Amino acid sequence: MASALWVRTIHRHRMDKQIVVPCVRSDPQDALASALQKLDISRPIWLDKNQREWDEFGQTHFLPDAFLESVPFDRLEIEYIDPDAPKRTSRDPRNA
Repeated sequence: MASALWVRTIHRHRMDKQIVVPCVRSDPQDALASALQKLDISRPIWLDKNQREWDEFGQTHFLPDAFLESVPFDRLEIEYIDPDAPKRTSRDPRNA
């Protein structure tokens, strides 16, 4: 599996729609545009906050006020999926 972008809409604390599209970590804009077109959602305004979250965590979210049109969900979340990333393990002793 190649690296991908997971795009999902959240409505009333539940995942409503989702799609996974190929993505390059350094440039999520093209993958996001492709996913939003397939989901028939307008493109949100990408702020500096979103760029910082993307650079640091590989994920960010958009609230309805980030869109110029009204949207039928409470939040749009995007997350980078890297199949080659090392698996993270919990340091909590209860999970040993």
